[in-house]
Amino acid sequence: MARTAFASVRAMSDSPSDTATATTARAHPRFAQALADLGLTVDVRQFPEATRTAAEAAAAIGCDLAQIVKSLIFAADGEPVLVLMDGASRVDLERVRAELGAKEVGRADAATVRETTGYAIGGVPPFGHRTPTRVLADRGILEHGTVWAAAGTPHTVFPLDPPSLIAYAQGSVVDVRERTS
Repeated sequence: MARTAFASVRAMSDSPSDTATATTARAHPRFAQALADLGLTVDVRQFPEATRTAAEAAAAIGCDLAQIVKSLIFAADGEPVLVLMDGASRVDLERVRAELGAKEVGRADAATVRETTGYAIGGVPPFGHRTPTRVLADRGILEHGTVWAAAGTPHTVFPLDPPSLIAYAQGSVVDVRERTS
């Protein structure tokens, strides 16, 4: 099992403590600021090995693959949209297209992801992005008591209950996962 470092990220006060400074250093600075702005406290785990993929993250954390939340950027008629999907499922582009009423939907390239979110692929959190985007959260995320998402880097993740994660992301709950036969 991978070694982890635990950190509690707390909102900064008028007199930030050494603890707050040390713990926010584990999350990407933009994401740490988003947490502070929301007044949200989460435990950020940092791993020496990357957790860029859902499988890597689940293995490092020791949770089910479906408890990982992937934050995926798509382009819908040229406009970025964030889809939150559980780690065991795939996004059905046709269902996203229909949900958005778009003509075309496709995966965004790495440059668009970084420009839109401020984060690199593999570390995109569900909120705290550079540019506000529409957020679709697949209903399957709600099947778990706790889910894990990236904290802004390929080495950091945090847990949160699904309804709160979706609310902080300002997401709409939809059904956009590929159906299995």
